[in-house]
Parts: sequence; structure tokens; C-alpha cells
Amino acid sequence: MEGKKYFVHPTAIIDEGAKIGEGTKIWHFSHVMGKAKIGENCVLGQNTFVADNVKIGNNVKIQNNVSVYTGVIIEDDVFLGPSMVFTNVTNPRSIVNRHDKYEITLVKRGATIGANATIVCGITLGEFCFVGAGAVVTKDVPAYALVVGVPAKQVGWMSEYGHRLVFDEDGIAICPESGVKYLLKDGKVFKLS
Repeated sequence: MEGKKYFVHPTAIIDEGAKIGEGTKIWHFSHVMGKAKIGENCVLGQNTFVADNVKIGNNVKIQNNVSVYTGVIIEDDVFLGPSMVFTNVTNPRSIVNRHDKYEITLVKRGATIGANATIVCGITLGEFCFVGAGAVVTKDVPAYALVVGVPAKQVGWMSEYGHRLVFDEDGIAICPESGVKYLLKDGKVFKLS
């Protein structure tokens, strides 16, 4: 990888044509296919697979043993926990070729997906949402929502710094780490400052 502005471990395979941004690090036994696009300053942990036509934004952290299949779009600042799973066909069968039926899964900016979670295809994970470890997500997740369980259900709201938000009677919550205020209105959370 001489002359490249990103790091690839010697055991990783990067197919010709893959676009990889400056400052990105791709670790042991990973495979990036030729039509994949990976942004700047990303980290792909050991045994990561990135399929053709996948788009990954900037500053994305992908932990070990994650496969990002065709149909998945990952925006900036997303965290994918160890061994979490994406799918790309709703009703897969070995004897039926459904390569033309891949569904789009959109993971919006700042989202976190915990270890061993499963994301069923065709949904959107909202900005800065938080999917708990082991959850099975079968429907869209709102921005800032915290979802857990099988199937995943919303149990609260999270700040951009990853703290539970506790709203007062006026619908205001303050992140204990950043001091940023949030408003809960009509079942949605908005960042105020």
C-alpha cells in the first residue's frame, strides 16, 4: 500500500477499484470489495467484510466480525459494535436468487449499534439513535431513540454523547456530559444548544 494515505494490514484484501479515504485503517483478515466506498478516518476491525456498492461515511468505527452487505448505507460518525449483523433480503432462500431484491438499510449520522445486534433490512436508523447489545431491530428507529430487546422496543432517549436523557415536565433534558439541552415534543427529540 505504498503511497496510500490509509493503512491496510498485510492480511487484509482490498479489491481493485475500492475507494478508501485518507486516514482510514483496515485491520487483520478484512475484505473490501472493488465497488465499495469508505470515507476518511474510519476504522475497520479484524475480520470485517464490506460488499460491493456499500457506502460508508467518515469517522465510522466498525468493530471485529462485522459484515456490511450490499444495500447498506452508513453515514458519518457511526459506531458498529462487535459481531453485529446486517441483512439485505427480507425472505432469503438458498434455492431462489434474489440478488436484484436487496433492500436499502440506512444508518444515519452518529448512530450506535451494540454488540451482537441484528438489523433487519429495509429500515432507517435515525441520527444518534442507540441500539442496545443483542437487540433485533425490525422497524425504523427515530433520531436519538434508545431501543433494546427482541424484537427491539424503544425504552428511552439518548444524547449525542451517549447518555440517557431524562425529560422534565416542560420536555427539556440536559446531557450530563456535554451540557447540551434537548426538547421532547410530539414524540420526537430535538437538540436545542
